[in-house]
Amino acid sequence: MPNMKTSDFDYNIPGCLIAQFPSEKRDECRLMGLNRKTREIGHYLFKDLPGLLRPRDRLIFNNTKVVPARIRCRKETGGLIELLFIERIDGLSWKILMKPAKKMRKNTILSLTAEPKVHLIISEVFGDGSGIVAPADTAIVTSIDDILRHFGEMPLPPYIKRQAIASDSETYQTVFARNPGAIASPTAGLHFTGELMETLRKDGVDFSFVTLHIGIGTFRPIKTEDPRDHEMHVENYELPLDVAAELKETRKKGGRIIAVGTTVVRVLEQCSQKTGYPTASAGATRLMILPGYSFKAIDGLITNFHVPRSTLLMLVSAFAGREYILKAYQEAVKLRYRFFSYGDAMIIL
Repeated sequence: MPNMKTSDFDYNIPGCLIAQFPSEKRDECRLMGLNRKTREIGHYLFKDLPGLLRPRDRLIFNNTKVVPARIRCRKETGGLIELLFIERIDGLSWKILMKPAKKMRKNTILSLTAEPKVHLIISEVFGDGSGIVAPADTAIVTSIDDILRHFGEMPLPPYIKRQAIASDSETYQTVFARNPGAIASPTAGLHFTGELMETLRKDGVDFSFVTLHIGIGTFRPIKTEDPRDHEMHVENYELPLDVAAELKETRKKGGRIIAVGTTVVRVLEQCSQKTGYPTASAGATRLMILPGYSFKAIDGLITNFHVPRSTLLMLVSAFAGREYILKAYQEAVKLRYRFFSYGDAMIIL
């Protein structure tokens, strides 16, 4: 990695540009086009994407499905507490983040505000605001999954300054979401509609699907001045055998492999570490991609605009160049692009 500091990936964005709601139609958001060779910057709508791709190109999507992982509870003393379910431990227990967490104690009993007869027990409390929760009475509740499914809210990112509403259950989920396990959406995929994907198919663009269950670490900023000292979060992934074959066939035919989102990049690059090309694999990854990284698997990237000083911004900068990316971000601010999860997008080719 070149001699860079975390502060080299900072920029200023007016708060009014942080999108609080999605565009009325998924594919009518704005799309910035970046050309890595010419260093040009173009401006489109997302529905113009077919004109930017070629037959035999292959888009790779993350088909993870967001779990409605936020639950509001009440302590026996009457105090309200919010739980964010971040990691499954077994069939009954989950690791959680608690808000507020200061006065939480082991063996605290919580009742659901949506259903006061359903109780949970905090079986462990850790110093970082996390803990472990399980059903208090397994004769009544046999699975945390059932609680989340019936009473959970979509876990919107912290920079969306509102509570989740009913429509978020649809708008914060991609149209191709299949495998439950994420607590954040692969937001580059939110812009795709069924109609747009059908148009792309008719134009000869191919699709493949991998899985990476996005965890809480995606929202955690880098606090160390040397980004290499940042502890990368662990996320579970899968690249199936048939997808590896599809990627190989695309390369053979001269098509481009274009990742839809930074999560897809991490899967493809993780699965290319040993062989130099994507190989079928499943497991957990801590891969952190910084400027200076040699990409092995992708030719293009569709992504949203990312938080300053984040691992996501560094990954995009590694692919296109830090100065070029920050120039594009400055132009996006000037032209009032919408930022972050519910915001606009860019395509880098």
